[in-house]
This record gives sequence, C-alpha cells and structure tokens, in this order.
Amino acid sequence: MSGRTYHDPLHGAIRLERSDPAEALAIALIDTAPFQRLRRIRQLGPAYLTFHGAEFSRFTHSLGVLHLARLALAQLAPHHPELLEHRGVLYAAALLHDVGHGPLSHSGEEMYGLNHEAWSGRLVREHPQLRGLLESHAEGCADAVADLLEHGRYPVQAIKALVSSQLDCDRLDYLQRDGYSTGASYGRLDLQRILAALTLAPDGALAVQPKGLMAVEHYLVVRNLMYRSVYNHRLNVVCNWLLRRLISVARQLGPGRVWADAVMGRWLWERGSLDLASFLANDDIRTGYHLERWQEEGPKELADPCRRLLERRLLKATDVASRDRGSQLELLAQARTLASQAGFDPDGCCALEQRQTRGYHPYAGGLRLWDGRTLQALEQRSPLVHSLSEPVQLAWLIHPAEVASKLRRFLDS
Repeated sequence: MSGRTYHDPLHGAIRLERSDPAEALAIALIDTAPFQRLRRIRQLGPAYLTFHGAEFSRFTHSLGVLHLARLALAQLAPHHPELLEHRGVLYAAALLHDVGHGPLSHSGEEMYGLNHEAWSGRLVREHPQLRGLLESHAEGCADAVADLLEHGRYPVQAIKALVSSQLDCDRLDYLQRDGYSTGASYGRLDLQRILAALTLAPDGALAVQPKGLMAVEHYLVVRNLMYRSVYNHRLNVVCNWLLRRLISVARQLGPGRVWADAVMGRWLWERGSLDLASFLANDDIRTGYHLERWQEEGPKELADPCRRLLERRLLKATDVASRDRGSQLELLAQARTLASQAGFDPDGCCALEQRQTRGYHPYAGGLRLWDGRTLQALEQRSPLVHSLSEPVQLAWLIHPAEVASKLRRFLDS
C-alpha cells in the first residue's frame, strides 16, 4: 500500500503517503505500542459523566493535531520554504504531544501527581520504538522532539509555536473536537481563516495577519466559553475531586488494606521510580477495573468515592466564587457539620475547590499581528482580547445532595 487514510469525524479524510519521508515517519509512529495506547485514554477524562458524547480518545485528537500541523505548514511554506526541513520534527511532535498522558488524561495528572509533558519527553527519549524511528528519520530527531514536548524548546520558533503556543494545532483541534463531542455548538472555529492568516514576523516567530483578527478573537472567545461550560463544569470539578480523593485514600491505606495488581501497585506506592513499561501498562481500562474492585471489596472510605463515580451518584457543587475567602470557609464548615449530622464522613464528601482562569495570557507567548510593516501585540489592537486577559476566580463548595436544602439557608443568609 502506498499510504493510509484515517476518516476523522471532524476533519474528514486524513491521508498519509509512505512515499513522503515525514508522512512515512508519522505512519510508523502511529503503529507503535505507546501511540496505540492512546486509544485507551479518554480525551476528556470523566467528562462523559456530564456530557454523554465525550467518549473519544487521545488517539483521535492526536491524529487531528497532525492534520492541522500539515495544513498550517502548507500555509507557511510557500513564503518560507526553509520550514520544510523541519517537517519530520513537526509531524512527530504533533502526533506525540500527548503520548505521556496517564489514565483519564488531565484528571489522571491530578489523581496520580504526574506531568504528561515530562512523560512525553521521557518516552520519546527512552522508548526503543519511538526513539529508533525518530533517529532513523534523522540523527538527533528524538532529542529535538523530546525537548520540544517537555520544555517547549526548538531553534525554529514557528515550528515550536505550531506545537506549543496560544494558537497551536493542539488547541485548534481540541476546542473543535471537544465542542463537537459535548454538544457545545459554540466550540466551532473559523479554522480556514485562522490558518490562512498565519505568517512569520521579522524575528521568525509565528504571527497573524490583520485579516485574521476577528477569526482569532472568535477562537479566544470560544476557548473562554469552553473552559467555563465544559472543562470547569461543576460536575467535572466534582468528578476530579472524587478521583483525587480515592487515589489519595488508597495511597494512605497502603498495600496492606488495598488490593492492587503489580502495575497499579507501582503507580500508587512507587511512583518516584515508575519505569516505562509500568507507565504504559496503566490506562483507562486498568484504572477503571481497580475502581470496580475497590467499590466491591475495598475499605468504606475507598469504596464510597468509587461507587459515586461508577454509579454516577455524584456530590453537589455550589458556586461560591462571589463570596470572600472567610465566607467560603464558613460555608465549608457548615457543610461538614451538616454532612456529619446526616451520617456522612465529611472528609469524603465536603471540600472547597478553587482555581483561577483567564481566556488569554498576554505574557505567555502572546499572539502578535504583523501587517508587513508593524508588529503589534494582539491585546493592544483588540479590546476584546484585552478583556479576556483579566483573571477570573472560581470557587465551588462540594457537599452531599442530602444536605443541600439545609445548607441553602446558610447560603441565602
């Protein structure tokens, strides 16, 4: 066969040709065991408990990122043909940017205390399949891809930006794909206009032509809305807290009271010395099986959060962001008291979850407009983008549904 076609629900047919060295490398990387493992890791973690369509995998998303990286490079290459020398690194980094994710993606990072960028870099450097293919393509390719994924370092700024920036191919794919799968219709982007507006600034970094300003503004608004409505959805917050809670409890109870197979045992109690084989052996299937076993035969403090997740008997999350810190802590104390009176262990069902978010980070690789004469920061040109750079404080009070009516009296006072 001369090539391979992946029929993607978002982008349509993604065709790769073996006659092209960079695309042949991509096909070979896709067929490796570490990349195939991404089929068994949900892109949106436990969000399927809130949005029933959110079942797709990191594998699907990573193919989409590769597709967009090719489109972006095709847009830039006619005016900057020197970028074509870096196609192998770009395609490999686009494909492998999430290869270091643990079970349930970002939720797994919080659960197990891992960093997927660090693991992606380690796998590229040390896994014989990945390193061998990359080094066969070009000497030094493996370390170049690993540095790009782990540290965001690459000598060609435009290639780096397509992999990791505020307008990278990763974000362009996941915002559309996550919106599609969750039914959030505002997750649609004017992708053609965004890609057509990409250019290089005089310093060689990625920039946007003024004709793409409104499409990029729309992209940033979409990103803000997706964080508010999907990624930071109150039930997602509850699920992530329950997942962190059950792993913390399992670690505290120890192997004497908690059953775990050899792989999970290393993830729980030997994470500082986790080897590549043990890392790759854990996925949504293995973690899910342990949740089922712990629900059936684990100690009560471990079985309860597992049961809540598996049976979708989730805790409630009340928005308390408008209250000051002191008031939030008072409400948490009231929730704990009410939960205890109702027969619950407050440690297992009451919490205050806080975080900060913003729609745009002007100082973290901020976007710039280049019209051929003037280079200007995006937030200086766009009041809308400037408004999105303001941080927003989020806070939720987690508590059992059984105490909601009594807690409401304190919330309304």
